[in-house]
Amino acid sequence: MKRKTSKARQASRRAVRREGKRVAVIGTGYVGLVTGTCLAEIGHHVICVDRNPDKVKKLQKGISPIYEPGLEPLIKKNLKAKRLEFTGDLPAAVKASDILFIAVNTPPRPDGKPDLSHVAHVARQIAESAENYKVVVDKSTVPVQTGQKVKETLKAYNPHRLDFDVVSNPEFLREGSAVMDFLKPDRVVVGVENERAAQVMRELYRPIRAPFIVTDINSAELIKHASNSFLAAKISFINAVAEICERTGADIAEVARGMGLDERIGPHFLRAGIGYGGSCFPKDVSAFIAIAEELGSPFDLLKAVQRINDDARQRFIKKIEEALWVVKGKTIGVWGLAFKPNTDDMRNAPSITIMEYLLSEEARVRAYDPQATEKAREILGGKVEYVDTPYAAVKDADALIIVTEWEEFQKANLKKVHSLLRQPLIIDGRNLYDPAEMKRLGFIYRAVGRPR
Repeated sequence: MKRKTSKARQASRRAVRREGKRVAVIGTGYVGLVTGTCLAEIGHHVICVDRNPDKVKKLQKGISPIYEPGLEPLIKKNLKAKRLEFTGDLPAAVKASDILFIAVNTPPRPDGKPDLSHVAHVARQIAESAENYKVVVDKSTVPVQTGQKVKETLKAYNPHRLDFDVVSNPEFLREGSAVMDFLKPDRVVVGVENERAAQVMRELYRPIRAPFIVTDINSAELIKHASNSFLAAKISFINAVAEICERTGADIAEVARGMGLDERIGPHFLRAGIGYGGSCFPKDVSAFIAIAEELGSPFDLLKAVQRINDDARQRFIKKIEEALWVVKGKTIGVWGLAFKPNTDDMRNAPSITIMEYLLSEEARVRAYDPQATEKAREILGGKVEYVDTPYAAVKDADALIIVTEWEEFQKANLKKVHSLLRQPLIIDGRNLYDPAEMKRLGFIYRAVGRPR
Protein backbone atom coordinates (compact mmCIF):
# COMPACT_ATOMS: atom_id res chain seq x y z
CA MET A 1 0.00 0.00 0.00
CA LYS A 2 2.86 2.35 0.79
CA ARG A 3 4.37 1.65 -2.65
CA LYS A 4 1.13 2.69 -4.37
CA THR A 5 0.98 5.85 -2.32
CA SER A 6 4.54 6.68 -3.33
CA LYS A 7 3.75 6.08 -7.01
CA ALA A 8 0.64 8.20 -6.73
CA ARG A 9 2.65 11.06 -5.27
CA GLN A 10 5.23 10.80 -8.04
CA ALA A 11 2.45 10.83 -10.65
CA SER A 12 0.95 13.88 -8.96
CA ARG A 13 4.26 15.72 -9.04
CA ARG A 14 4.70 14.88 -12.74
CA ALA A 15 1.19 16.16 -13.44
CA VAL A 16 1.97 19.45 -11.70
CA ARG A 17 5.12 19.83 -13.80
CA ARG A 18 3.17 19.11 -16.99
CA GLU A 19 0.67 21.81 -16.07
CA GLY A 20 3.49 24.32 -15.77
CA LYS A 21 4.24 27.14 -13.39
CA ARG A 22 2.20 30.31 -13.06
CA VAL A 23 4.50 33.10 -14.17
CA ALA A 24 4.20 36.86 -14.61
CA VAL A 25 6.75 38.79 -16.68
CA ILE A 26 6.61 42.52 -15.94
CA GLY A 27 7.84 44.53 -18.91
CA THR A 28 7.42 43.49 -22.54
CA GLY A 29 10.54 45.06 -23.96
CA TYR A 30 12.98 42.94 -25.86
CA VAL A 31 14.01 40.73 -22.94
CA GLY A 32 10.61 40.51 -21.28
CA LEU A 33 8.70 39.62 -24.43
CA VAL A 34 11.15 36.91 -25.51
CA THR A 35 11.32 35.52 -21.97
CA GLY A 36 7.56 35.43 -21.46
CA THR A 37 6.83 33.92 -24.86
CA CYS A 38 9.49 31.25 -24.56
CA LEU A 39 8.43 30.31 -21.02
CA ALA A 40 4.94 29.78 -22.41
CA GLU A 41 6.41 27.74 -25.25
CA ILE A 42 8.00 25.29 -22.78
CA GLY A 43 4.69 24.76 -21.03
CA HIS A 44 4.19 27.45 -18.38
CA HIS A 45 1.21 29.76 -17.94
CA VAL A 46 2.55 33.26 -18.50
CA ILE A 47 1.04 36.70 -18.02
CA CYS A 48 3.08 39.47 -19.62
CA VAL A 49 2.47 42.93 -18.14
CA ASP A 50 3.07 46.29 -19.78
CA ARG A 51 1.84 49.76 -18.90
CA ASN A 52 1.48 50.83 -22.56
CA PRO A 53 -2.14 50.05 -23.50
CA ASP A 54 -1.56 50.31 -27.26
CA LYS A 55 1.29 47.83 -27.03
CA VAL A 56 -0.83 45.46 -24.95
CA LYS A 57 -3.66 45.59 -27.51
CA LYS A 58 -1.31 44.72 -30.36
CA LEU A 59 0.24 41.86 -28.41
CA GLN A 60 -3.20 40.50 -27.54
CA LYS A 61 -3.74 40.24 -31.31
CA GLY A 62 -0.42 38.43 -31.74
CA ILE A 63 1.41 41.41 -33.25
CA SER A 64 4.99 41.75 -32.06
CA PRO A 65 6.28 45.33 -31.57
CA ILE A 66 9.83 44.21 -32.43
CA TYR A 67 11.32 42.26 -35.29
CA GLU A 68 12.92 39.09 -33.97
CA PRO A 69 13.05 35.94 -36.15
CA GLY A 70 10.57 33.31 -34.94
CA LEU A 71 9.08 35.40 -32.13
CA GLU A 72 5.72 36.48 -33.57
CA PRO A 73 4.69 32.93 -34.60
CA LEU A 74 5.39 31.75 -31.04
CA ILE A 75 3.31 34.61 -29.62
CA LYS A 76 0.37 33.62 -31.84
CA LYS A 77 0.80 29.91 -31.06
CA ASN A 78 0.83 30.35 -27.29
CA LEU A 79 -2.00 32.89 -27.27
CA LYS A 80 -4.10 30.31 -29.10
CA ALA A 81 -3.05 27.61 -26.63
CA LYS A 82 -4.02 29.96 -23.76
CA ARG A 83 -0.61 29.63 -22.17
CA LEU A 84 0.21 33.28 -22.86
CA GLU A 85 -1.71 36.47 -22.15
CA PHE A 86 -1.00 40.19 -22.08
CA THR A 87 -2.37 42.77 -19.66
CA GLY A 88 -1.80 46.18 -18.16
CA ASP A 89 -3.09 45.08 -14.74
CA LEU A 90 0.05 44.44 -12.69
CA PRO A 91 -1.65 43.76 -9.31
CA ALA A 92 -3.90 41.13 -10.87
CA ALA A 93 -0.94 39.46 -12.58
CA VAL A 94 0.98 39.39 -9.28
CA LYS A 95 -1.94 37.76 -7.46
CA ALA A 96 -2.40 35.16 -10.20
CA SER A 97 1.27 34.12 -10.41
CA ASP A 98 3.83 32.36 -8.24
CA ILE A 99 7.01 33.46 -10.04
CA LEU A 100 7.39 37.13 -10.96
CA PHE A 101 10.03 38.27 -13.45
CA ILE A 102 11.10 41.91 -13.38
CA ALA A 103 12.12 42.69 -16.97
CA VAL A 104 11.81 46.47 -17.15
CA ASN A 105 14.19 48.89 -18.80
CA THR A 106 17.34 50.05 -16.97
CA PRO A 107 18.53 52.92 -19.20
CA PRO A 108 21.90 54.55 -18.58
CA ARG A 109 22.04 57.79 -16.62
CA PRO A 110 24.41 60.60 -17.65
CA ASP A 111 27.07 59.23 -15.27
CA GLY A 112 26.91 55.78 -16.87
CA LYS A 113 25.11 54.12 -13.98
CA PRO A 114 21.86 52.34 -14.84
CA ASP A 115 18.60 54.00 -13.86
CA LEU A 116 16.96 51.51 -11.50
CA SER A 117 13.82 53.54 -10.79
CA HIS A 118 11.65 51.19 -12.89
CA VAL A 119 12.99 48.15 -11.02
CA ALA A 120 12.34 49.82 -7.67
CA HIS A 121 8.82 50.84 -8.70
CA VAL A 122 7.90 47.33 -9.84
CA ALA A 123 9.35 45.77 -6.68
CA ARG A 124 7.19 48.08 -4.58
CA GLN A 125 4.07 47.26 -6.63
CA ILE A 126 4.75 43.55 -6.18
CA ALA A 127 5.13 43.99 -2.43
CA GLU A 128 1.89 45.97 -2.18
CA SER A 129 -0.08 43.52 -4.35
CA ALA A 130 1.15 40.09 -3.22
CA GLU A 131 -1.05 38.06 -0.89
CA ASN A 132 1.12 34.93 -0.59
CA TYR A 133 4.69 33.71 -1.06
CA LYS A 134 6.34 34.72 -4.36
CA VAL A 135 9.66 34.15 -6.05
CA VAL A 136 10.76 37.51 -7.50
CA VAL A 137 13.27 37.18 -10.33
CA ASP A 138 15.49 40.01 -11.56
CA LYS A 139 15.72 39.51 -15.33
CA SER A 140 16.67 43.11 -16.09
CA THR A 141 20.40 43.76 -16.31
CA VAL A 142 21.22 45.35 -12.98
CA PRO A 143 24.37 46.24 -11.00
CA VAL A 144 25.75 43.89 -8.41
CA GLN A 145 23.93 44.13 -5.04
CA THR A 146 20.63 45.14 -6.68
CA GLY A 147 19.06 41.90 -5.45
CA GLN A 148 19.56 43.03 -1.87
CA LYS A 149 17.85 46.34 -2.61
CA VAL A 150 14.91 44.53 -4.22
CA LYS A 151 14.62 42.30 -1.15
CA GLU A 152 14.63 45.33 1.16
CA THR A 153 11.92 47.00 -0.94
CA LEU A 154 9.73 43.90 -0.87
CA LYS A 155 10.04 43.72 2.90
CA ALA A 156 9.45 47.45 3.48
CA TYR A 157 6.27 47.83 1.39
CA ASN A 158 4.53 44.52 2.03
CA PRO A 159 1.44 45.06 4.22
CA HIS A 160 0.94 41.30 4.75
CA ARG A 161 4.50 40.68 5.99
CA LEU A 162 4.90 37.86 3.49
CA ASP A 163 7.91 35.76 2.71
CA PHE A 164 9.64 36.44 -0.62
CA ASP A 165 12.61 34.86 -2.34
CA VAL A 166 14.66 37.08 -4.63
CA VAL A 167 16.53 35.50 -7.56
CA SER A 168 18.94 36.90 -10.12
CA ASN A 169 18.48 35.21 -13.52
CA PRO A 170 20.57 37.16 -16.06
CA GLU A 171 19.67 36.94 -19.73
CA PHE A 172 22.12 36.10 -22.50
CA LEU A 173 19.91 36.79 -25.51
CA ARG A 174 21.43 37.95 -28.78
CA GLU A 175 19.18 40.07 -30.95
CA GLY A 176 18.52 38.18 -34.14
CA SER A 177 18.73 34.76 -32.48
CA ALA A 178 17.02 35.40 -29.13
CA VAL A 179 14.37 32.69 -29.40
CA MET A 180 16.94 29.95 -29.97
CA ASP A 181 19.22 31.50 -27.34
CA PHE A 182 16.43 31.10 -24.79
CA LEU A 183 15.28 27.63 -25.82
CA LYS A 184 18.78 26.21 -26.43
CA PRO A 185 21.12 28.31 -24.26
CA ASP A 186 24.78 27.82 -23.45
CA ARG A 187 23.83 27.93 -19.76
CA VAL A 188 21.12 29.01 -17.34
CA VAL A 189 22.43 31.08 -14.43
CA VAL A 190 20.43 31.67 -11.26
CA GLY A 191 21.60 33.52 -8.16
CA VAL A 192 19.74 32.53 -5.00
CA GLU A 193 19.90 32.77 -1.22
CA ASN A 194 18.48 29.33 -0.42
CA GLU A 195 17.69 25.91 -1.84
CA ARG A 196 13.94 26.62 -1.89
CA ALA A 197 14.36 29.31 -4.55
CA ALA A 198 16.90 27.19 -6.45
CA GLN A 199 14.41 24.32 -6.65
CA VAL A 200 11.66 26.60 -7.97
CA MET A 201 13.98 27.78 -10.74
CA ARG A 202 15.09 24.22 -11.54
CA GLU A 203 11.46 23.25 -12.03
CA LEU A 204 10.85 26.33 -14.18
CA TYR A 205 13.76 25.56 -16.51
CA ARG A 206 13.46 21.76 -16.40
CA PRO A 207 12.30 21.47 -20.06
CA ILE A 208 15.47 23.28 -21.23
CA ARG A 209 18.55 21.10 -21.62
CA ALA A 210 21.52 23.22 -20.63
CA PRO A 211 24.03 23.52 -17.79
CA PHE A 212 22.16 24.93 -14.78
CA ILE A 213 24.48 27.17 -12.76
CA VAL A 214 23.46 28.08 -9.19
CA THR A 215 25.38 30.90 -7.50
CA ASP A 216 24.81 33.56 -4.91
CA ILE A 217 22.88 36.62 -6.11
CA ASN A 218 25.86 38.98 -6.31
CA SER A 219 27.84 36.54 -8.46
CA ALA A 220 24.94 36.04 -10.87
CA GLU A 221 24.57 39.80 -11.28
CA LEU A 222 28.29 40.14 -12.02
CA ILE A 223 28.27 37.26 -14.52
CA LYS A 224 26.04 39.27 -16.85
CA HIS A 225 28.09 42.48 -16.82
CA ALA A 226 31.38 40.60 -16.98
CA SER A 227 30.23 38.48 -19.95
CA ASN A 228 29.04 41.37 -22.09
CA SER A 229 32.02 43.54 -21.21
CA PHE A 230 34.43 40.75 -22.16
CA LEU A 231 32.76 40.29 -25.55
CA ALA A 232 32.86 44.04 -26.13
CA ALA A 233 36.56 43.96 -25.27
CA LYS A 234 37.18 41.30 -27.95
CA ILE A 235 35.47 43.50 -30.55
CA SER A 236 37.50 46.56 -29.58
CA PHE A 237 40.71 44.53 -29.50
CA ILE A 238 40.30 43.28 -33.07
CA ASN A 239 39.36 46.77 -34.26
CA ALA A 240 42.54 48.16 -32.69
CA VAL A 241 44.53 45.45 -34.48
CA ALA A 242 42.73 46.33 -37.74
CA GLU A 243 44.14 49.85 -37.56
CA ILE A 244 47.64 48.40 -37.28
CA CYS A 245 46.90 46.16 -40.27
CA GLU A 246 45.94 49.18 -42.37
CA ARG A 247 49.17 50.94 -41.46
CA THR A 248 51.33 47.91 -42.29
CA GLY A 249 49.54 46.31 -45.24
CA ALA A 250 48.51 43.21 -43.27
CA ASP A 251 45.05 41.65 -43.63
CA ILE A 252 42.88 41.65 -40.50
CA ALA A 253 40.83 38.72 -41.83
CA GLU A 254 43.95 36.56 -41.94
CA VAL A 255 45.12 37.80 -38.55
CA ALA A 256 41.73 37.02 -36.98
CA ARG A 257 41.65 33.59 -38.62
CA GLY A 258 45.05 32.73 -37.21
CA MET A 259 44.06 33.97 -33.76
CA GLY A 260 40.68 32.26 -33.74
CA LEU A 261 42.11 28.79 -34.30
CA ASP A 262 43.70 29.02 -30.86
CA GLU A 263 41.09 27.30 -28.67
CA ARG A 264 41.96 29.64 -25.80
CA ILE A 265 40.84 32.60 -27.93
CA GLY A 266 38.21 31.21 -30.32
CA PRO A 267 36.91 32.80 -33.53
CA HIS A 268 33.84 34.57 -32.18
CA PHE A 269 33.72 38.37 -31.88
CA LEU A 270 36.97 38.75 -33.83
CA ARG A 271 35.41 40.34 -36.90
CA ALA A 272 36.76 43.82 -37.46
CA GLY A 273 34.38 46.60 -38.47
CA ILE A 274 32.86 49.82 -37.19
CA GLY A 275 32.28 48.68 -33.64
CA TYR A 276 29.47 47.37 -31.48
CA GLY A 277 26.12 49.04 -30.92
CA GLY A 278 22.67 48.03 -29.72
CA SER A 279 21.14 48.29 -26.27
CA CYS A 280 23.35 45.84 -24.37
CA PHE A 281 27.08 46.30 -24.94
CA PRO A 282 27.25 50.11 -24.73
CA LYS A 283 24.98 50.23 -21.68
CA ASP A 284 26.57 47.29 -19.88
CA VAL A 285 30.14 48.47 -20.43
CA SER A 286 29.25 51.95 -19.13
CA ALA A 287 27.46 50.45 -16.16
CA PHE A 288 30.34 48.13 -15.28
CA ILE A 289 32.77 51.06 -15.41
CA ALA A 290 30.50 53.08 -13.12
CA ILE A 291 30.03 50.14 -10.73
CA ALA A 292 33.79 49.62 -10.50
CA GLU A 293 34.39 53.34 -9.88
CA GLU A 294 31.82 53.39 -7.11
CA LEU A 295 33.44 50.36 -5.47
CA GLY A 296 36.86 52.02 -5.63
CA SER A 297 38.24 49.68 -8.31
CA PRO A 298 38.60 51.73 -11.52
CA PHE A 299 38.23 49.53 -14.60
CA ASP A 300 40.61 51.31 -16.98
CA LEU A 301 40.59 48.42 -19.44
CA LEU A 302 36.88 48.97 -20.14
CA LYS A 303 37.42 52.70 -20.56
CA ALA A 304 39.84 51.85 -23.37
CA VAL A 305 37.26 49.45 -24.85
CA GLN A 306 34.75 52.31 -24.99
CA ARG A 307 37.23 54.72 -26.54
CA ILE A 308 38.34 52.25 -29.21
CA ASN A 309 34.71 51.54 -30.11
CA ASP A 310 33.98 55.24 -30.55
CA ASP A 311 37.19 55.67 -32.54
CA ALA A 312 36.21 52.86 -34.92
CA ARG A 313 33.25 54.90 -36.16
CA GLN A 314 35.34 58.02 -36.56
CA ARG A 315 38.03 56.12 -38.47
CA PHE A 316 35.38 54.81 -40.82
CA ILE A 317 34.12 58.35 -41.41
CA LYS A 318 37.71 59.35 -42.19
CA LYS A 319 37.84 56.49 -44.69
CA ILE A 320 34.73 57.90 -46.39
CA GLU A 321 36.30 61.35 -46.57
CA GLU A 322 39.52 60.00 -48.07
CA ALA A 323 37.70 57.91 -50.66
CA LEU A 324 35.28 60.63 -51.79
CA TRP A 325 37.55 63.68 -51.29
CA VAL A 326 34.52 66.02 -51.29
CA VAL A 327 31.32 64.62 -49.79
CA LYS A 328 29.11 67.67 -50.30
CA GLY A 329 26.62 67.29 -53.11
CA LYS A 330 27.36 63.64 -53.76
CA THR A 331 24.82 60.83 -53.74
CA ILE A 332 25.67 58.08 -51.26
CA GLY A 333 23.98 54.69 -51.16
CA VAL A 334 23.85 53.12 -47.71
CA TRP A 335 23.24 49.43 -47.06
CA GLY A 336 22.16 48.72 -43.50
CA LEU A 337 20.66 50.82 -40.71
CA ALA A 338 20.06 48.40 -37.81
CA PHE A 339 22.97 47.96 -35.42
CA LYS A 340 23.25 44.30 -36.48
CA PRO A 341 21.48 41.96 -38.92
CA ASN A 342 18.21 40.15 -38.16
CA THR A 343 16.84 42.96 -36.02
CA ASP A 344 15.16 46.34 -36.47
CA ASP A 345 16.91 47.79 -33.42
CA MET A 346 18.47 51.22 -34.00
CA ARG A 347 19.69 51.83 -30.45
CA ASN A 348 23.32 53.01 -30.54
CA ALA A 349 23.55 51.89 -34.17
CA PRO A 350 26.77 52.96 -35.92
CA SER A 351 24.61 53.98 -38.88
CA ILE A 352 23.29 56.95 -36.87
CA THR A 353 26.77 58.48 -36.45
CA ILE A 354 27.62 57.83 -40.10
CA MET A 355 24.34 59.13 -41.52
CA GLU A 356 24.48 62.26 -39.37
CA TYR A 357 27.97 62.92 -40.71
CA LEU A 358 26.85 62.48 -44.33
CA LEU A 359 23.89 64.78 -43.80
CA SER A 360 26.05 67.39 -42.09
CA GLU A 361 28.26 67.37 -45.19
CA GLU A 362 25.17 67.98 -47.36
CA ALA A 363 25.35 64.66 -49.16
CA ARG A 364 22.26 63.12 -50.69
CA VAL A 365 21.73 59.88 -48.76
CA ARG A 366 19.74 56.97 -50.13
CA ALA A 367 19.42 54.09 -47.64
CA TYR A 368 18.12 50.55 -47.56
CA ASP A 369 17.60 48.13 -44.66
CA PRO A 370 15.42 45.00 -44.72
CA GLN A 371 13.77 45.76 -41.35
CA ALA A 372 14.88 48.99 -39.68
CA THR A 373 13.59 51.68 -42.04
CA GLU A 374 10.68 52.88 -39.92
CA LYS A 375 12.72 53.10 -36.73
CA ALA A 376 15.51 54.87 -38.61
CA ARG A 377 13.01 57.37 -39.96
CA GLU A 378 11.97 58.21 -36.39
CA ILE A 379 15.59 59.01 -35.51
CA LEU A 380 16.97 60.55 -38.70
CA GLY A 381 13.83 62.21 -40.01
CA GLY A 382 12.97 62.93 -43.61
CA LYS A 383 16.39 64.11 -44.81
CA VAL A 384 17.27 60.55 -45.83
CA GLU A 385 15.68 58.90 -48.85
CA TYR A 386 14.60 55.37 -47.92
CA VAL A 387 14.25 52.82 -50.71
CA ASP A 388 12.80 49.33 -51.00
CA THR A 389 15.71 47.43 -52.54
CA PRO A 390 19.49 47.48 -52.18
CA TYR A 391 19.83 48.17 -55.91
CA ALA A 392 17.61 51.26 -55.69
CA ALA A 393 20.03 52.61 -53.09
CA VAL A 394 23.04 52.41 -55.42
CA LYS A 395 21.48 53.61 -58.68
CA ASP A 396 23.54 56.59 -59.95
CA ALA A 397 25.27 56.88 -56.55
CA ASP A 398 28.84 58.12 -56.22
CA ALA A 399 29.60 55.45 -53.63
CA LEU A 400 28.08 52.58 -51.68
CA ILE A 401 28.66 52.47 -47.92
CA ILE A 402 27.99 49.16 -46.14
CA VAL A 403 27.07 49.55 -42.48
CA THR A 404 25.20 46.35 -41.47
CA GLU A 405 26.18 42.82 -42.50
CA TRP A 406 22.79 41.50 -43.62
CA GLU A 407 23.02 38.19 -45.48
CA GLU A 408 21.13 39.81 -48.34
CA PHE A 409 24.12 42.08 -48.94
CA GLN A 410 26.59 39.22 -48.86
CA LYS A 411 24.61 37.52 -51.64
CA ALA A 412 24.06 40.66 -53.73
CA ASN A 413 24.66 40.67 -57.49
CA LEU A 414 27.87 42.69 -57.51
CA LYS A 415 28.00 42.95 -61.29
CA LYS A 416 24.61 44.63 -61.15
CA VAL A 417 25.84 46.93 -58.36
CA HIS A 418 28.84 47.87 -60.52
CA SER A 419 26.60 48.76 -63.45
CA LEU A 420 24.30 50.93 -61.30
CA LEU A 421 26.92 52.97 -59.46
CA ARG A 422 28.08 56.23 -61.01
CA GLN A 423 31.60 55.25 -59.99
CA PRO A 424 32.41 51.72 -58.69
CA LEU A 425 33.36 52.75 -55.17
CA ILE A 426 32.40 50.62 -52.16
CA ILE A 427 33.37 51.57 -48.61
CA ASP A 428 32.67 48.47 -46.54
CA GLY A 429 32.40 48.81 -42.78
CA ARG A 430 31.74 45.09 -42.27
CA ASN A 431 34.33 43.42 -44.53
CA LEU A 432 31.73 41.46 -46.48
CA TYR A 433 33.80 40.80 -49.58
CA ASP A 434 37.19 39.53 -50.66
CA PRO A 435 39.40 42.45 -51.79
CA ALA A 436 40.99 40.42 -54.62
CA GLU A 437 37.58 39.48 -56.01
CA MET A 438 36.38 43.07 -55.78
CA LYS A 439 39.44 44.20 -57.71
CA ARG A 440 38.73 41.57 -60.38
CA LEU A 441 35.18 42.91 -60.70
CA GLY A 442 36.52 46.43 -61.22
CA PHE A 443 35.58 48.01 -57.89
CA ILE A 444 37.47 50.55 -55.87
CA TYR A 445 37.09 48.72 -52.56
CA ARG A 446 37.86 50.17 -49.15
CA ALA A 447 37.32 47.90 -46.11
CA VAL A 448 38.48 47.78 -42.48
CA GLY A 449 41.96 46.43 -41.88
CA ARG A 450 42.14 44.91 -45.40
CA PRO A 451 44.78 45.57 -48.07
CA ARG A 452 43.69 47.85 -50.91
